[in-house]
Amino acid sequence: MKVLLRSDVEGLGRTGDIVDVARGHARNFLLPRGLAVEASSGVTAQAEAMQRKRALKAIEDKADAEEIVSRLDGVVIQISANASESGKLFGSVGVAEISQALHDQVGLEIDRKDISGDPAKEVGSHLFTLHLHPEVEMQLSVDVQSEV
Repeated sequence: MKVLLRSDVEGLGRTGDIVDVARGHARNFLLPRGLAVEASSGVTAQAEAMQRKRALKAIEDKADAEEIVSRLDGVVIQISANASESGKLFGSVGVAEISQALHDQVGLEIDRKDISGDPAKEVGSHLFTLHLHPEVEMQLSVDVQSEV
């Protein structure tokens, strides 16, 4: 059965795609949840409109991500944590702490799922990667200091 996807469905397709699925999958899952509509002869124009809208949104999202990169260019995030005299942290500084620090220090809401890197276990400078868009990534410098 051919259906037009009204929203992205993981493992199946993206908004505006016309895909062939099993009749039971369409009838029991996709159609009742509003994720798809049955593809009839007049649906192709609607599919093209959905794909154009998706492309415009992707361009807009990329522009927003590039604006964030320019805003964070040269910024070093400061985080204080409990540490021993030798500089070892009692615990670690990970993506959750960096996400919170970005919110507090710069005013940006970056989901912790969009931040990657090894947790910092020592005092010093560490690099983390921000995945802001599929085509836009940046390195973020985080300076971990010992709480006094």
